[in-house]
Amino acid sequence: MKRSYNLDDIDRRILCALQADAGIGNGDLAERVGSSTASVWRRIKAMEAGGLLKQSVRLLDQQALGFGVNVLCNIRVRSHAREVRDAFETFVEGRPEILECFSMSGDWDYLLRIVAADVTGYERFLMNTLLEHPSVGGASSHFALSLTKYTTALPLP
Repeated sequence: MKRSYNLDDIDRRILCALQADAGIGNGDLAERVGSSTASVWRRIKAMEAGGLLKQSVRLLDQQALGFGVNVLCNIRVRSHAREVRDAFETFVEGRPEILECFSMSGDWDYLLRIVAADVTGYERFLMNTLLEHPSVGGASSHFALSLTKYTTALPLP
């Protein structure tokens, strides 16, 4: 069950600032949000304990690191039995090429975002790994031509 939180204005400012720069120090963060360092520290600890704040990460430049291809891949599983879906989701968790996985409504069961160095690399992954998995019944790949927007920041009110 999802728990709702009552965020005040300072909490929202903290969350927005951390989404923009997770490495900001507590002193700078406190100054930015108009609160004391001790209060900001307590609020962050409470939000971590409550599950609002997850791990801090650095975003990498996909192109600079040689991942030139972004693929959105629709997947149909062979069966909707729990063990088949669990096997597929466990497989997905273990594949670093798969950056995101959504269980979908509609004609397809899952939508994956996959990165590869090039089309040949993606084809090798698709043919030798993804389609070889026993739970996968079909796939449809869509290659992104360019990236117009990418953000991990949630639109906090």
